[in-house]
Amino acid sequence: MQSLHRQGLQCWCLLLLCLSNGVRATVEEGKILIDWKAQLEYPNDKLRTWSGSDPCFNTNPWDQVSCDPDGFVIRIGLGSSNLTGTLTPEFGQIKRLNSLILSDNHFNGSIPEALGDLSELIFLDLSNNYLSGSIPSTLGNLTKLNVLKLNNNHLSGSIPIELAALPNLRDIHLEFNNLSGRIPISGVFGTASSSNFAGNPLLCGDQIANQCVGDPPRSSSTSISIGPIIGGALGAEEDTRVNLGQLTRFTLSQLKNATENFSSRNEIGRGGFGIVYKGVLSDGTQLAIKRLKLESRSIGNEKQFQTEVEIISMASHRNLLRLYGLCTTPTERLLVYPYMANRSVSFQLKKTDHGAPAMTCQMRKRIALGAAKGLAYLHEQCNPKIIHRDVKADNILLDDEFEAVVGDFGLAKPIDFKNTHVTTAIRGTIGHIAPEYMSSGKSSEKTDVYGYGITLLQLITGQSALNLSRLADDDVMLLDWVRKLEKENNVEKMIDPHLKEYNMNDIKELLKVALLCTENNPTSRPKMSEVVNMLEGEGLEERWAEWEQREVQRNQEALDMPHLPVGWNLDSNSSFMQALELSGPR
Repeated sequence: MQSLHRQGLQCWCLLLLCLSNGVRATVEEGKILIDWKAQLEYPNDKLRTWSGSDPCFNTNPWDQVSCDPDGFVIRIGLGSSNLTGTLTPEFGQIKRLNSLILSDNHFNGSIPEALGDLSELIFLDLSNNYLSGSIPSTLGNLTKLNVLKLNNNHLSGSIPIELAALPNLRDIHLEFNNLSGRIPISGVFGTASSSNFAGNPLLCGDQIANQCVGDPPRSSSTSISIGPIIGGALGAEEDTRVNLGQLTRFTLSQLKNATENFSSRNEIGRGGFGIVYKGVLSDGTQLAIKRLKLESRSIGNEKQFQTEVEIISMASHRNLLRLYGLCTTPTERLLVYPYMANRSVSFQLKKTDHGAPAMTCQMRKRIALGAAKGLAYLHEQCNPKIIHRDVKADNILLDDEFEAVVGDFGLAKPIDFKNTHVTTAIRGTIGHIAPEYMSSGKSSEKTDVYGYGITLLQLITGQSALNLSRLADDDVMLLDWVRKLEKENNVEKMIDPHLKEYNMNDIKELLKVALLCTENNPTSRPKMSEVVNMLEGEGLEERWAEWEQREVQRNQEALDMPHLPVGWNLDSNSSFMQALELSGPR
């Protein structure tokens, strides 16, 4: 009897010891995260559940933290959380962590060497931050790592050769940093695309166009320069796809087969430069194929083709459309992109007229933020900076997760600060064109901001930018109609009737940002990076207070103007009046 009692007591002691060890481990991990939180700057609504000492406690789990059944932290996912600060080396003590996602924030400082102690880590994403210093060679200890994303930071130095020995690493992104030296050739580097190293002008190696000093010259047949592809005609057909660095060259027969010989039933869009088709390759890969018009090999179409290839090659961001490949023959110019399953903002807004479910308010907010981040990248992080020049709902594409992807760079242009950016013809879409661009032909980042603001209004209202059914009310332009309703404090009337559930505060926030972006004076419009901050909860009320002061001043100036004869209704702020005046002869 005593023996049984002793065995039972030992079992209970063992169980209590296991439980206490689990709790102690979790609590220690919780303290690491709480201490890190205390060093960060973040919006009020972020990390609000990070309290207490146990991130895995069942009745009070922490947002964006996942735990295993033993109560150990295994995942931290704080991407796009508007966090500012540095990364703590104490992360290295969260021993069972298999996924660390801190992308699209404002982290600075260096990558802690202690991350190399995370022996269970499978996925590491620190992309789109402001991290500097070198890539720690200790990351070469992460033998289970599958994905490493360090792109779009300020990292410098060489790529650690230790990364090439990682047995499970399948995907690596180092683009748009300040890295230098030779790119390793073994392991994951042997199969990586040149796009994974773009934006690092001091890198060299076999994967990119930049040869290392002392390497033998490459033959012309292995060149990956895009220039000869655009400038010279290729043969009408080739038997196999040829890799062009980050791009893939397709044969015309492949794209004909993929689109059923460019059948009209596969058409998913068209514009002034050509038609876009959905295509399916023999392996099931879905593509969007833009077939450019080649009427007499016009200079305009040839320039548009070259522009899109060059722009997409310069810009790499999760919210920008990626060029997958191309096809050129003496009679064809085709651009190949990933297929966007949910088409575009415009498509989604229109399809509700046929009974399809509408995008939710939260989806619209997320789309607005994603598009803003893509444009902010073009304006402020590309070198040279890029103006899109045709920002509209048709060109905000949506992937299978409804993530916004800014596309159609056919009218885009790099900013050359040596000239005045005057164009000989106004390019863009009526209703989205900024007034100063129509009057002077000068495009700038602020013309993109204006087009983005109109797109926000479309997300709020579900309407097109131009509606002739309101001609009798002088509200043909969506912006004029919205401004009128805002003055009347009648926001509810402008909300998309298909949007059955919404938070009025969310709608008003989007509306405020939209009206700030569509100010007639371009200098009063925010930068796209400021738009991102406002959508993430920073600085909107201050900017809106300034807007209201300007509005009071504008209303007072209108009252002080001489009264017009009865029946005259000329509003100088009217977008429609400006469009009519500017469309006349000049």
